[in-house]
Amino acid sequence: MPFDRRALLSGGLAAGVGANAAMAAPGGPDAPSLVHHVFFWLKSPGSRTDRDQLIAGLNALRGVEVVQQLHIGVPASTEKRDVVDNSYDVSELMVFKSVEDQKLYQDHPLHLKFVKDCAHLWAKVVVYDAITA
Repeated sequence: MPFDRRALLSGGLAAGVGANAAMAAPGGPDAPSLVHHVFFWLKSPGSRTDRDQLIAGLNALRGVEVVQQLHIGVPASTEKRDVVDNSYDVSELMVFKSVEDQKLYQDHPLHLKFVKDCAHLWAKVVVYDAITA
């Protein structure tokens, strides 16, 4: 069977991160949670200004009440391997208690403002959502 990087990222990585997040999430280790991992590719990949503006917009999402955890990052300078995709510019990882909370986040005024204010910055967005197992 051929190697499928997308399956690894969406299943293995997100579930693994989600399992760790569930251990620290309110409600204890058995509480289900949803991990929402978003990768952004900027229209101007080398622009520090655009990257900083996107990160500032993402940080504003901390004000959404249903967001349990929010981690924002940029590609790490780790070893180059076939399974590592560091072509993105910024990533955001959020943890929610449930699918319903993630939906509340999607419709929240702060999220809608973020999209309105920052969508012009990115050329591509990829989202991986996973429920902890």
